[in-house]
Amino acid sequence: MALNDTIEKATERAQVLQQRLPRAVSARYDRASGRVVIDLSSKFSVSFSPREAQGLEHAKPSELEKIEISPSGFGIHFPKLDADLYIPALLEGFLGSAKWTAARLGQIGGRSQSRAKKASSRANGRLGGRPAKRKNATG
Repeated sequence: MALNDTIEKATERAQVLQQRLPRAVSARYDRASGRVVIDLSSKFSVSFSPREAQGLEHAKPSELEKIEISPSGFGIHFPKLDADLYIPALLEGFLGSAKWTAARLGQIGGRSQSRAKKASSRANGRLGGRPAKRKNATG
């Protein structure tokens, strides 16, 4: 009985999502613009650069040509890369997992060239740079 209840509740949640959120109806890679284009059930289209999406950042155009849409319409799959993107997350601006996104943000922050960062770097350099890492006393 519990399994049937769980399945029933999951089905109800899926139906609510189907009614509330747009789904992918078609997806393609546009070589001219270098972007993945997804047409949604809401009649809107979304496009993004593959370099900005987890699993696609190093893809060649030939690896992006085939895109499959999940039966629910909430996911797209790139079979040549074995990479997947979730449409609701994509619409919220997330092109990867939380860990991947955090790493990307860290890279961007590391490239920052603010006056404060430059001044701090110069001051640290005058002091001899970053201190050497100490080895643990135990090993």
